[in-house]
Amino acid sequence: MANQIQPLPASELRRECRPEDLGFSSTEELPVLEGIVGQERALRAIGFGIEIKSIGYHMYALGPIGTGKTTTVRKFLEQDAAGKPAPDDWLYVNNFQNPDKPRALRMSPGCGSGFRNDMDQFVEGLKSEVPRSFEEKEYAQEQQRLQQDYQRRAKELFQQLEVDVRESGFGLMQTPQGIILAPLSDGEMMTPDALAQLPEKHRREIENRQEELERETRETMRQAEQLQKEGRERSRELDRRAIAMAVDSRLNELKERYRDFPEISSFLQEVRESLLHNVGAFKHLNQMEQASGQEQMLLAQMQGGQTPSFDEYRVNLVVDNSHAVGAPVVEESHPTVPNLIGRIEHQGQFGTLVTNYRLIKAGALHRANGGYLMLDAVELLTKPAAWQFLKRALKSRKVVIEGINEAMGALTTRTLQPEPIPLETKVIIIGDPMIYSLLYQHDPEFQELFKVKADFETRMDWSPDNLHRYAQFIGTVCREEGLRHFDPSGVAKVVEFGGRLASHRDKLATKFGDIVDLLRQSSYWAGVTDSPLIRGSDVKKAVDEQIFRGNRIEKRLQEMIEEGAILIDTRGSRAGQINGLAVLSAGDYSFGHPSRITARTYAGSEGVVNIDRESKLGGPLHNKGSMILAGYLGGRYAHDMPLSLSATLTFEQLYSGVEGDSASSAELFALLSSLTDLPLRQDLAVTGSVNQHGEIQAIGGGNEKIEGFFSVCRMAGLTGKQGVVIPRTNVRHLMLREEVVDAVEAGDFHIYPIATVDEGIELLCGRDAGERQEDGTYPEGTINALAKQAVCDMAEIGRKFAGP
Repeated sequence: MANQIQPLPASELRRECRPEDLGFSSTEELPVLEGIVGQERALRAIGFGIEIKSIGYHMYALGPIGTGKTTTVRKFLEQDAAGKPAPDDWLYVNNFQNPDKPRALRMSPGCGSGFRNDMDQFVEGLKSEVPRSFEEKEYAQEQQRLQQDYQRRAKELFQQLEVDVRESGFGLMQTPQGIILAPLSDGEMMTPDALAQLPEKHRREIENRQEELERETRETMRQAEQLQKEGRERSRELDRRAIAMAVDSRLNELKERYRDFPEISSFLQEVRESLLHNVGAFKHLNQMEQASGQEQMLLAQMQGGQTPSFDEYRVNLVVDNSHAVGAPVVEESHPTVPNLIGRIEHQGQFGTLVTNYRLIKAGALHRANGGYLMLDAVELLTKPAAWQFLKRALKSRKVVIEGINEAMGALTTRTLQPEPIPLETKVIIIGDPMIYSLLYQHDPEFQELFKVKADFETRMDWSPDNLHRYAQFIGTVCREEGLRHFDPSGVAKVVEFGGRLASHRDKLATKFGDIVDLLRQSSYWAGVTDSPLIRGSDVKKAVDEQIFRGNRIEKRLQEMIEEGAILIDTRGSRAGQINGLAVLSAGDYSFGHPSRITARTYAGSEGVVNIDRESKLGGPLHNKGSMILAGYLGGRYAHDMPLSLSATLTFEQLYSGVEGDSASSAELFALLSSLTDLPLRQDLAVTGSVNQHGEIQAIGGGNEKIEGFFSVCRMAGLTGKQGVVIPRTNVRHLMLREEVVDAVEAGDFHIYPIATVDEGIELLCGRDAGERQEDGTYPEGTINALAKQAVCDMAEIGRKFAGP
């Protein structure tokens, strides 16, 4: 019956956290939190993902914004990484056989920087010692001796040739076209005319001797060229010996120092061979250094556009773990392709872009090799081709430095093909559940690579242990950010704020981004009053100021209600009209707003027509809730006759879309009121969805809806009868503001929980709903009896007008 529906006591509207519940007598007893608050499921998943050794088990951490996913994952990884060894260093060195394909060398952590410094010193030493080797007195004397020996042997060859030629009656003559032979007559060279006048036999003898001498001359020239080649080779060998004397001692020292690295020893041997092979270029260094700028450019062009340099013997340390403690934890906030897999830079030279292995730069995958890489899902997926390149690296287990243009086959400048580096890392992508679902459903490779899901909770149990950890978390934030400390009353208010965020009296929110914001703001307001500690009043002030900064739209709507522009009644009663409740969002602030719902019923066969649906203002969930009403009416009142009626429902003064089914119970009450012509109380607002069996179901945003109607009633003047009707299953979700709780405790406002349509209609109409009897009828005078009679009357009217 109507008098059986009792309002909730104030104690059930809000769960308070008393300072003594925390177990702390002062803020100094708030220790630093060791661990993470309220994310046991996610932590177990992260730990499982870390322990799995298979490369296929990477991780996706999902949860709403503000649950501390990034901070939690980072702290957990840092704790695990601290106990692991630092990964190896990686270097790129010149590939002397194929400079376009630099080689990758691996060294123990810290050894890479030492080797780089040693090679830098080695190169600097070469710059001074190699030119000096060519300036030594012994070197100059040996070069002079080789030159003299060549000149002597060449002179002997030509002297012998000249003797043979003279003895054969010929002479040698040097011309621009080379050496030619001419017959002699009386010591003088014969002219072609004189040769032609000789007898045929004598002329042929001269020509035969000339052919023999020409062959001898060619052989002499060949021997001279061979002597010259031999001289050059002996000179180069002398140069190589000179350079070897300058570098061998240093190279042998480096080989001994890095004898535990076979690849380094092999590289050093290649350095030696390259130095000895390129000895000619290094002889020009002194000449280059002494020349002017323009002359240096001309000399460089004579050398093929390259200035003689020893820089090709340096090493490029792309990953330096000399200062690493444990495995790396890398968080890449801008995961473009170059930032992920590395890049090859170019520089201008003689009007064109050139590159070399020293311009190779490491990416996040290089730095995280041997450890962990954290990526934001949105940032990763919105960067062109970044997701594809990441998957390719994880599948192949190696990092290939390649530009987007090269990967797509686009025309580009000449570049390098660095040797791939083996990849041993765990990738943790952090994002929201929607992105996880989309990737899982539409990308099979995602399922193969990211097998571990760390699902973050948005709330945890309100328990003594969690209260203690909440207080520890507050103490940790205060110490890390240099905030004022909280006294127990301040901590208690923060806990209550966490309960309100969770929208549950037995839960606390784990959206620690919002909690930390509140701590900072509370510290500010404590500073305004020059309070050494943050008290409960400071936290309340911070919450009130948050509301004030965000409630402009709410206040504007309340002003429109007060002015009568928006029609809302908070007194009296009226048939076919009820106050529904909705939640509006203005970014970071949500608030409840009452709306007038009206219903009209009349004879016909159109059924229940939702005007908002027909006008395209209703969303699918709202339309579903409206269509359920026809099912309820038919099952309740038309089990023995056709349901023959027409009814219209609408949200009055609704000029934008409406979504959700939380107003379906209010719509049903308005329909029943219109059918029976029984007035509904206008001092009550209703929220709750209904099913076809008349059960009132839970809704969301109950706190905001109650507070929104309370604000309107207070503005119009509290009468002591006003209140809100809510689903009984939502009672545990109530964490109302203190002003609402105080009004309920004073008897000025009421919260009524209901479980069925009958309970709600009794409360709203002040009359018994009536239970169905065995014969299918309801007790006379009850609401259900009146409703059934109205349905029967409409069916009869429809039958009469239908004709024979």
